[in-house]
Amino acid sequence: MPIEFQSDQAVLLDIVTVEEAETLLEWLQENPAAKVNLADCTHLHPANLQVLMAAKSGIDAWPKEAGLRAWLESALSD
Repeated sequence: MPIEFQSDQAVLLDIVTVEEAETLLEWLQENPAAKVNLADCTHLHPANLQVLMAAKSGIDAWPKEAGLRAWLESALSD
């Protein structure tokens, strides 16, 4: 599974596809104080980016891959 849900953190792993967007949204709605760890994410479908933007989730760790990190930091940073 490309997302591991822990008590206070969603860890996004490898390729996170459009199929995960609804589950991620529901979990973030149920856990509004939760953070997101993107360190091991290598691809994030834009639907999931929209979820993260709407939820205004805190990011615990940015992706290791520089291009993805730059794209997500510009979209998700205040």
